[in-house]
Amino acid sequence: MNKKIKTPEVDHLFEAVLTLQTLEECYTFFEDVCTINEILSLSQRFEVASMLRAHKTYLEIAEKTGASTATISRVNRSLNYGEDGYDMVLNRLAERTSEK
Repeated sequence: MNKKIKTPEVDHLFEAVLTLQTLEECYTFFEDVCTINEILSLSQRFEVASMLRAHKTYLEIAEKTGASTATISRVNRSLNYGEDGYDMVLNRLAERTSEK
């Protein structure tokens, strides 16, 4: 974990996020906390991570998401050398999907 972001304020924010129970609550909260562009950027990075894990090429990812190769590369670096946060969530989503 990056010690630069581990602060009481970030803990408070993450505790707040953990209280959200529905997609509608997430929309309501994140529209207040973030700009539309910030939300779209976060969702784009998450889609890029998902596509990289599905072994899509940079070209396929760029065409589908509109992400720059720099963004794709940055997400790829996080997938390979980060804290495994993307993989943790992608695996949980895959499990949830397979249970349905």
